[in-house]
Amino acid sequence: MNEIAETALPEPAAAASAVDAVAPKTSAEKTAFTVLSAISFCHLLNDMMQSLLPAIYPMLKDSYDLSFGQIGLLTFTYQLTASLLQPLVGSYTDRHPKPYSLAIGMGFSLSGLLMLAMVNQYGLLLLAASLLGTGSSVFHPESSRVARMASGGRYGLAQSVFQVGGNVGSAIGPLLAAVIIFPRGRSAVAWFSVCALLGMFLLTQVGHWYKGRGMAPRKVVAAASQPLPPRKVTYAILVLLALIFSKFFYMASITSYYTFYLISQFHVSVRAAQMHLFFFAGAVALGTIVGGPLGDRFGRKYIIWASILGVLPFTLILPYANLFWVGILTVPIGIILASAFPAIVVYAQELMPGKTGTVAGLFFGFAFGMGGVGAAVLGQLADMTSITFVYRVCSFLPLIGLLTGLLPNLEKKHR
Repeated sequence: MNEIAETALPEPAAAASAVDAVAPKTSAEKTAFTVLSAISFCHLLNDMMQSLLPAIYPMLKDSYDLSFGQIGLLTFTYQLTASLLQPLVGSYTDRHPKPYSLAIGMGFSLSGLLMLAMVNQYGLLLLAASLLGTGSSVFHPESSRVARMASGGRYGLAQSVFQVGGNVGSAIGPLLAAVIIFPRGRSAVAWFSVCALLGMFLLTQVGHWYKGRGMAPRKVVAAASQPLPPRKVTYAILVLLALIFSKFFYMASITSYYTFYLISQFHVSVRAAQMHLFFFAGAVALGTIVGGPLGDRFGRKYIIWASILGVLPFTLILPYANLFWVGILTVPIGIILASAFPAIVVYAQELMPGKTGTVAGLFFGFAFGMGGVGAAVLGQLADMTSITFVYRVCSFLPLIGLLTGLLPNLEKKHR
């Protein structure tokens, strides 16, 4: 990668790249893992702040007397904002790399966070949700590109390390909400602005590193060869998007309504329900970190098979289980279901070489979109029926994993 950067960059950046090229190999590896760790930690901060919105839904519902449909609309607004902008951001930055856009994206999240802490009208809550979504739309495509640049060729591992930061952030967000926000009130959300400022500082440093290498993908695009004819690539992408629909529609039933399900079905406290959500999010983080390396080792298609379809027995049992077994079942559901996403993203990047940002924006954006649509649709369904009925319907979604059999085999040899 350093040799590519040396020939493609303007003189100052090329000089810096030349220094990297003559540095010892261990130093180069240390730098790559340092950047990968930094971008993963910033992903943790970003998604931790984003997760505060659904974490305080019970507080917002009581304060504003919101229906489940209105709760779903909040999630829909946040997720739709992110999903619409992410592919556009990714496509643009494939052609025009913007190293410091990562810090700018975190600034949008900071604005949404402060507004969420202070506003007192439902319409302004929707605006706060849209600002949080805009921050994600900028952050995810570019940070996914940085992860791939820092991967050293281990793309699945890099995607897992990057994505697990977000999963850990999503896991600790509800826990921090239970410990900090619920005892002190919604204004305590503003305390987390310190995390946004830390993220902006770190992402600026990552931007310096990115600036020295950010033009390299433009040279790679010219030499890249597509592994399949365009028609087959389009067909495979559509199959992957159907799998994303299955995964994130089901995930929306957990992230937006799991606490309400536990409270209504088993009469647990809000704090106890948040703890259950924390354990599920932790399982998702574990599944994410193992999914990418397993895809590198055994082939991404096989990991997608095992992840989407393999979760079916657990989702079918969940709506009929008691509180103890619900807590147990959500752990394998989180681990197995989450292991698919790193493999799906890297598989799609291999289908469309040289379009890292476009692929990341499309799949992260579609994931957010499906989460938002799922939250809105399932909220309306819960209002018309019950939360239990929602989980019975969603339990069949992993059957869509059968479509994995239609994907072509891209890997001929695995490590």
